Amino acid sequence: MEPDLIIQRFSNPHFSTFMDVGIKAGRIVFLSEHQPDSYSGGNIIEAHGRVLLPGFIEPHIHLDKAFLLNQMKEEALTIQQAMASTLEMKRTFTKEDIEIRSTQVIQQAIAHGVTHMRCHVEIDPIVNLIGLEVMLELKERYHDALTLQIVAFPQEGIIKQPGTEELLKTALQLGADVVGGITYQDPNLEEHLSTVFNLAHTFNKPLDLHVDFSDDPQILAILTIIRMTHEYDMQGRVSVGHLTSLGSLPYEQAKEICKSIADAGIHVMCLPATDLYLNGRGDDHRPRRGLTPVSLLLEQGANVIFGSNNIQNPFTPFGTADPMDTGLLLAQTAYMGSKQDVVTIVEMATTRAAQALQIDHYGLQVGAYADLVLCDAFDLRSVVYERAPRLYVWKKGKLVASTMKQTTFYHEIAAFDERKVGS
Repeated sequence: MEPDLIIQRFSNPHFSTFMDVGIKAGRIVFLSEHQPDSYSGGNIIEAHGRVLLPGFIEPHIHLDKAFLLNQMKEEALTIQQAMASTLEMKRTFTKEDIEIRSTQVIQQAIAHGVTHMRCHVEIDPIVNLIGLEVMLELKERYHDALTLQIVAFPQEGIIKQPGTEELLKTALQLGADVVGGITYQDPNLEEHLSTVFNLAHTFNKPLDLHVDFSDDPQILAILTIIRMTHEYDMQGRVSVGHLTSLGSLPYEQAKEICKSIADAGIHVMCLPATDLYLNGRGDDHRPRRGLTPVSLLLEQGANVIFGSNNIQNPFTPFGTADPMDTGLLLAQTAYMGSKQDVVTIVEMATTRAAQALQIDHYGLQVGAYADLVLCDAFDLRSVVYERAPRLYVWKKGKLVASTMKQTTFYHEIAAFDERKVGS
């Protein structure tokens, strides 16, 4: 059998030597130290020892709210101001507007090596289902380059916005992949969570919640979520984003909750670009970082990953849709600077994220889909710390993006190499 593509002599932290990988009909058909004699032909890419990884996964992003900075009338400096500002702008959203901004993010993400993405789309009586309609169209348009999961997300609450529950049901019937929720918008937490857990159970969908986005240690909706996850037998199918209140708790109390999160199989999505920007602003000295306790969660066995959340809007004025930008930010602010930490950071953007999003046939293994990214780097630290260019990005063995970076040094600078240092 002749592979369509062979990538030779790549490196990866999970292999002790350089490897070759063969791809046929969109799947990995061999993975070995040397190309098997039985395989020949096909397109050959020589990696020369560069790092090959499974395609990056963006597990938490809001495409419909991206690139809103130029539409803002006032700066948003608190969570409440960000929500209010976005609500006001949302009243003017159109399908065309959402499509243009969302497409810009998707194309940036693909160029940065993202092959899977989970996006939260606003579902409420204000925008109705126009965002969902756009996401369903984009899901189909880009399916050869990016697998898009869509979360039906009630940003403005369910109880506060009558009619939202019915819209969520319609969204799930039309093709939304995940039930969303937000614990800090409705006055009755139990009612809100019962609604979304029931929807997840009825439609047999996973659940992805915005949770405890605060630095107030008294806000702990996560405790109710842990209980309901067991009650609804949804272990492994519930994800929570933000969870920043947990970072303000005393160590022993936080440790106990982290262990309970792990035992319930709840996936935690840290969103550092937003959480660092909006949390801790009320502290007049020793301001808190405002992150969920990543290291403690990992120590207790929880699956922790990270996401961009927002791209250049009131919640997050920053963002490039590059997972390694977010990974570097998390590494710097969560004290993750060791050799093992950089492995964990990359796993958070690949295999750990695949676990959270329940992605099948993923990874650098025989039988998996050939969703791959070849980085212009020879070690993981360069991948993360330098955000090395993604030389090639493949989706099911098909090349979907390539980036070549070149710097030219002119005479005055280049001449330095001709001089003896220290002479």
